[in-house]
Amino acid sequence: MSQKVDQPNASPAEEDRDDALIGVVVRYSAAVAACILATALAIFGYFAWNASEEVTPVSLPVALPSTRSEAERPLPSIPWIDITEEAGVEFVHVNGAVGEKLLPETMGGGVAFLDYNGDGYPDLLFVNSKRWDQDTGAGSPSGRAGEVPTAVSLFENDGFGKFRDVTFEVGLDAVTYGQGVAIGDFDNDGKSDVFISGVSEVERQSQRTSDGHVSENLGPHRLFRGTGKRFIDITQSSGVSGAPGDWGTSCGWFDFDNDGDLDLWVCNYVDWSRDFDVAQNFRLTGGGRAYGRPQAFGGSYPRLYRNDGDGKFVEISEQAGIRVNSPTTGNPLAKSLGLAFHDFDRDGLLDVMVANDTVQNQLFRNLGDGKFREIAAVSGVAFDSEGNARGAMGIDIAAAREDPACACIVIGNFANEMTAFYVSQPASFIFSDQAVANGLGPNTRLFLTFGVLFMDADLDGWDDILLANGHLEEDIAKVQSSQTYAQSPQLFWNAGPSSMTEYISLPPASTGEAFAKPIVGRGAASADIDGDGDLDLIITSVGGKPRLLRNDQSLGHSWLRVKLIGNGSTSNRDAIGARVDISLLSGRKVSKIVTPTKSYLSQVELPLTFGLGDDSLESITVTWPDGSIQSVPISEANRLVEVVQRVSDPD
Repeated sequence: MSQKVDQPNASPAEEDRDDALIGVVVRYSAAVAACILATALAIFGYFAWNASEEVTPVSLPVALPSTRSEAERPLPSIPWIDITEEAGVEFVHVNGAVGEKLLPETMGGGVAFLDYNGDGYPDLLFVNSKRWDQDTGAGSPSGRAGEVPTAVSLFENDGFGKFRDVTFEVGLDAVTYGQGVAIGDFDNDGKSDVFISGVSEVERQSQRTSDGHVSENLGPHRLFRGTGKRFIDITQSSGVSGAPGDWGTSCGWFDFDNDGDLDLWVCNYVDWSRDFDVAQNFRLTGGGRAYGRPQAFGGSYPRLYRNDGDGKFVEISEQAGIRVNSPTTGNPLAKSLGLAFHDFDRDGLLDVMVANDTVQNQLFRNLGDGKFREIAAVSGVAFDSEGNARGAMGIDIAAAREDPACACIVIGNFANEMTAFYVSQPASFIFSDQAVANGLGPNTRLFLTFGVLFMDADLDGWDDILLANGHLEEDIAKVQSSQTYAQSPQLFWNAGPSSMTEYISLPPASTGEAFAKPIVGRGAASADIDGDGDLDLIITSVGGKPRLLRNDQSLGHSWLRVKLIGNGSTSNRDAIGARVDISLLSGRKVSKIVTPTKSYLSQVELPLTFGLGDDSLESITVTWPDGSIQSVPISEANRLVEVVQRVSDPD
């Protein structure tokens, strides 16, 4: 995340980073695409994983699906209807902005779909921030004076897409400057638990008292244990509150050690304090006070909390090998905003991909012995194709190509930086960025993208891409004519291998004006809120109202939704990390992994949605987190199938 800001000692290169200088995108992209299609893209290759062995670079070409032809499919009609008001979603994000331009005010809050009461309907949870402790709230554009919003707002779904605010009656009344959300059944009791990451208003050095003892102050995060009817705040006893000075962002539950219970990964952004931020002379070019660049703040470490049972967690970040330092400064490297899990090499262990802002992205390979190895640079996902770090925000991962063993990583970046689209070789850690070649990159360059999602919006069997866009500065148009504060979301339709262009940006004529209406977008999540089989959307806005969009496509495509329930013993009950493979009569195979942590600060529903198009099912197989394989009887299409893991699998 970077913008043109006047700052003492800023380098000329930083001052020249102005998205208003973008040329004609089509002309640029055509030239670059031709170059890339004619020239091999050199990337680092696969290597032996022992730390003592050297890495051998390998050159590989950018390889789009070989069956592409000149034939173009007509654009589908996927109208989205804004039902926020009629659905009863009365939520306004509060960011505390009163003119001091503190960096956390730009970030917004996450959103998640969950079934908190087990009735089968996806409920809706928003993360809120608040006014700063030092402010009275008078004159605040982001909340009425005297109003103290809760860090969480929960809306219960009645099963027909109508929602009711149940925040206080379920006990979610804690206050913190909230950021991200992670939903997971960490105690395997069948009830959803809620973790909220937040920004600390207490500086890190105040952790110790004058006599050298560690302070008992809680960090900024909150953990609520769900009972199915209410939530109980267990932050203090759980050990996951973070530390004073932490700025938690995206977070997620996953079973990194495959012991049958969920562990917790919490990203941190930068080493921030209010006093330091205010003391910096951040200014828009030719204007007043501006939000600061992340380059002005130090990096941070993520935190990994191992679940030791009974609601107790132990931080194991250092011994797990995820505290990475900058090779040039020796200080913490990461400035993390996006988080996603995926089993890239199909060894049964979830790996971790982190999107970092203005420093290299990170890819942590799960070694299976309680440790991770950071391999982003040698895998080709750390930088852009020219070796530059980008302002990365949201992230998602899917098997979106014909070979389901190929992983596709999409990362939203800052304005004047194309959305990244990294594609792996099958079941490997060898990637190339194909955003220019596949049509995604050129059409995203002018946008500042936060939330990103793979989703099959038209149920044709190919994953499309949703981007939630919005700038940081309300006055950005005054200094950069190419930019606006509110920006339109984008839906990139996956035209499949029969199209010359893989991803096509759908115009308002296809998505509807309600979808295309500009919003200061941040988090995004998907779920089937009304039981009709297609995926609906929620997009959050910083300092404003969210937008709930109902998918009203009527293309006649078949679908299958799969909900997995782990046995709660050898596999976690949410089945996070399980893989569902389906085979179709056409011969095509499709894979999806249960990993609801994605987008930006947000989480999607647990059930998986498979679009079938005009095809039919041949087989369904589930590979559970414990490695057991279970065949699922073929069901009729257009329904949700619930699969319960057998306690012991004879296979």
